[in-house]
Amino acid sequence: MPPQRSTVRVRIHPLGDTALLAELGTRLDTAINTRAIALAGALKKRRDVRQAVVGAASVTVRFDPDQITHDALAAAIRRLATKRPPMEEPGRLHRIPVVYDGPDLDAVASRLGLTRQEIVELHARPIYRVFLVGFVPGWAYLGPLPDELVLPRRPLPRTHVPAGSVAIAGQQTGIYPLDTPGGWHLIGRTSVRLYLPDSDPPSLFRAGDRVKFFATHE
Repeated sequence: MPPQRSTVRVRIHPLGDTALLAELGTRLDTAINTRAIALAGALKKRRDVRQAVVGAASVTVRFDPDQITHDALAAAIRRLATKRPPMEEPGRLHRIPVVYDGPDLDAVASRLGLTRQEIVELHARPIYRVFLVGFVPGWAYLGPLPDELVLPRRPLPRTHVPAGSVAIAGQQTGIYPLDTPGGWHLIGRTSVRLYLPDSDPPSLFRAGDRVKFFATHE
């Protein structure tokens, strides 16, 4: 039987002379992210592709202009994107201990009309998908959050967020791997190191991995 195909719409955006962005969707969706991971994997096998970086619903592709043109690669990407992804192997499961005592926990509970304990239980309930790794080394965008916890980012970002801070914003959650500025709501902290400078890649989490939080006390 010929390989099954589906009607996947791909938008191709040029990024200079040697790169492009293949956009598979615009929403936070595990099925779309699975397709992005599969597409990046297929592109990495091509000799004319130098790099394929997975986004939540997209792939950024750097290519060799001496081997292929932008238009030819765009056509190849559209063909690859219509192929049904192979059966997905479950990503690695990380169990992350969290002390839920973040400086924004009470404000989040108040805005959402929940108790502190309900925030903890809701946040620790799902197994989250690592949609992509970016922003700073080791940072992973995790989701989707339970609907009850969805909040926009803080109106005024902090100039300093300590490494290990567990935060939420929009439909996502994450852990700050380094001391950085940040605009997400801080609800807890963990001692797990996410940035591993001596490893390749230097991040504990990788796109497609799974993350399960659980409450702990110090």
